[in-house]
Amino acid sequence: MSHEKRMTMSRKHHLKSVMLQIAAGWIEQEKKDIIEAKKAYMAEACPSPSLSGDQAGLMDTCRKLHALIDKVDEERYDLVTKIGKGDKEIDDLKIKVVDLAGVKKPALKKVRMSADAMLKALLGSKHTVNMDLRANLKQVKKEVKEEPAEAVGDWRKNIEDKADRKKMFETS
Repeated sequence: MSHEKRMTMSRKHHLKSVMLQIAAGWIEQEKKDIIEAKKAYMAEACPSPSLSGDQAGLMDTCRKLHALIDKVDEERYDLVTKIGKGDKEIDDLKIKVVDLAGVKKPALKKVRMSADAMLKALLGSKHTVNMDLRANLKQVKKEVKEEPAEAVGDWRKNIEDKADRKKMFETS
C-alpha cells in the first residue's frame, strides 16, 4: 500500500508567502524598468532644449515648439473627428442590426380579471365603479327579428346565380 506524504498546512502557507514575496519583487522590478524605459525614450525623442544663447535663438526655439504643437493639435483634431465618424457609423450599424433582427415581442399571458378590476385598471384607483355585469345582461331583452320569407328566397337565388356563373366560366 503506497503511502503519499501530504504537505502540512504550515508548509503550504510558508510556500505561498514565499511565492507572493517573489511576485511582489518582480512587480517592483517591472515598475522600475518601465520608469527607466520612459526616461530613455524621453531623452531620445525629446532632447532637453539648450537655453543658453541670445534672445533670437530662444525665439526661434519657441517658434519651432509652437509649430510642433500646432502640428500635434491638427493630428489630434483629425483623430477626434475620425473617431466621431467611426462612433456615429457604429451607432447607425447597431440601429440597422436592430431593425433587421426586429424587436421580439414577448408572448402575452392570459390573465383572468374581474370586470371591476378591469375598470379600476382603466379608470384608476380613484374611480371605483362597482358593476354587476351579469345583472345588467339579464336585464337586456332579446329582440327577435323575424326575417320575411322573401329575404330567405333572395339569398338562395343569389347562390344559384353564382353557381350558374361558375358553370359558365368552366365551359368556356
